[in-house]
Amino acid sequence: MLNFSANLSFLFLERPFLERFEAAAACGFRGVEFHFPYAFPVDEVVDAARRAGVEVVLFNVPAGDWAGGERGLGCLPERRTEFRGGVGLAATYAAALACPRVNVLAGLRPSGVADAVLRATLIDNLRYAADRLSESGRTVLLEPLNTRDTPGFFVSRSHDGLALLAEAGRPNLRLQYDVYHAQVMEGDLARTLGEHLAQIGHIQLADNPGRHQPGTGEIRFPFLFGHLEALGYAGWIGCEYVPTGRSEDSFAWREDWVDRG
Repeated sequence: MLNFSANLSFLFLERPFLERFEAAAACGFRGVEFHFPYAFPVDEVVDAARRAGVEVVLFNVPAGDWAGGERGLGCLPERRTEFRGGVGLAATYAAALACPRVNVLAGLRPSGVADAVLRATLIDNLRYAADRLSESGRTVLLEPLNTRDTPGFFVSRSHDGLALLAEAGRPNLRLQYDVYHAQVMEGDLARTLGEHLAQIGHIQLADNPGRHQPGTGEIRFPFLFGHLEALGYAGWIGCEYVPTGRSEDSFAWREDWVDRG
């Protein structure tokens, strides 16, 4: 059996954020994830998850001015203090929500700064986040994003993300593997999952092209899901896609996989 979580930053968007928890539960999801909870008091987010009876499985460390186009602070040397304050805020929300993992976004490559400096900054920040979150037994993730949708993103391929995590050298660091981003940048999904599953702490999905639900594009999701079952993957798979219609009408692909085993 595979475990799918609803990404509330992509699904049920016709509802206010705190109402999306119950909408996900009504569609059979036991887990939810989202980009950021920080616009809401932590007790309100906790109450929304409790009332819906869902587990919060993932959210991101604050990533700067998201609405203004920023996509993370991890590699930015001049934002180190802000990043570390964000880690503390994420730790507070993660503890209240009993969320076992948080994701760090590396950020966009700024002009005029050497890649070596950006890399060293990101590694240092990953170590800081991992050490801070290890106190409560939580995992810190690093997610590569494709540079077609996010031009200039500093970490765009699985190999690069894995190398950064290896250099950071903390036992609670893992890769967040988004099937959509990986298909755009590198393909080779099944082999990558098979070779690096031990270093992968969370999986997300969307089809390509279009970033819609499975079955709308080129990725052979039935094969990929069977491959993950055969590998014994027991983690969560986040549904981080743009539904082609109502969210509630986009889950037919899931029915063959949630009740197996």
